[in-house]
Amino acid sequence: MLSKGLLLSIDNDDFDILKHISIAVREMSEGELLQIEKARKLDITEEVYFEIIRKKTATLIAACTAIGAVSVDAPKDEVERMRKFGELIGLAFQIKDDLFDYSEDKIGKPTGIDIKEQKMTLPLIYTLNNCSKKEQKWLINSVKNHNKNKVRVKEVIEFVKKNGGIEYTETKMKEYQEAAISILDTYPQSPYKASLLTMVNYVIDREK
Repeated sequence: MLSKGLLLSIDNDDFDILKHISIAVREMSEGELLQIEKARKLDITEEVYFEIIRKKTATLIAACTAIGAVSVDAPKDEVERMRKFGELIGLAFQIKDDLFDYSEDKIGKPTGIDIKEQKMTLPLIYTLNNCSKKEQKWLINSVKNHNKNKVRVKEVIEFVKKNGGIEYTETKMKEYQEAAISILDTYPQSPYKASLLTMVNYVIDREK
């Protein structure tokens, strides 16, 4: 999809659009490499986590919303506002996806799959930063060496739930949702604004 967009932008001399697509391609690549680098040691801090999901997920949605503004010749400050709007949606979207790993509902992917793939998501990062050294060692050992053990993975999930990892993650997700809505509040009522608001709420309310 991105490669097709690049070609169309070049053909039509849409260099502003080309810039947003190019930035998205670069940042998605950087985000993937950063995640691979940190996954080896399982030393992802909350700050690094947000940098990874901003680049891997949010930058693509940000490019789409910015390009929408560019396509109607919006002023630069409006383009930047819509880019930020898309970034906030992307962050909330990825955080919601992380929460699915701890859900007991049927969502289209197995529960605990992120743990099995040794992905350090926000619920786990928060829990690691708010438990004892002994518990930290157990968690890291579980993810690093026992991530294929269904019983151990289930124990990790329950530990994260009992230690506030889910509540904290939901709070952060809603903060991004509210920030995105606050950007929409600067615009007058219209069918377009209503559609964007529906999209924001869908990101949070989706079940898979």
